[in-house]
Amino acid sequence: MKTFKMIMLLVLAAGLQQCSYSQQNPAADKKTKMDSTKTNNPYYSKADSAEVNVPDAEWQKILPKDVYYVARQKGTERPGTSAFEHSKEIGTYYCAVCGNALFKSDTKFESGCGWPSFYEPISKASIIYTPDNTHGMRRTEVQCGKCKSHLGHVFDDGPPPTGLRYCINGVILDFEKAKDAAKKYDKE
Repeated sequence: MKTFKMIMLLVLAAGLQQCSYSQQNPAADKKTKMDSTKTNNPYYSKADSAEVNVPDAEWQKILPKDVYYVARQKGTERPGTSAFEHSKEIGTYYCAVCGNALFKSDTKFESGCGWPSFYEPISKASIIYTPDNTHGMRRTEVQCGKCKSHLGHVFDDGPPPTGLRYCINGVILDFEKAKDAAKKYDKE
């Protein structure tokens, strides 16, 4: 019986190391995350790359509860709940909080961890790396380079060419299809 308990503890610890996962998850708003984030958020802009410094109290007023929980409280959405996890659409992933370009879809891959995974950010400036020693683990947290929102973590078990796996909470992502972006620019 002791051996079984020890094995179960090791399995649990290994799972937590792969991607952080919290049982806490506030009820999501009925509005869609992307629509409410964009329409109620004066700091959301895909065109402006200036750093955004907004107090958490202001973010709490603007952002849907699930986005605020992950972005500002460093929460984690439940694994397997993101529509982006298995998406194969071509386009760009942005920070749902501020509109910062984060990842191109051609760097996305199926990791099996329960969250959308990418092997490379759009640019060095799009991501900030910070040590995360919570939950008794040593990990590297990734934050948005524009608004410093928590995105997820990066691990060194990804595919070539980088060998990295950016394990990102889908609720913190906004997506624009490549053809939608082209249509928008054709009209301008």
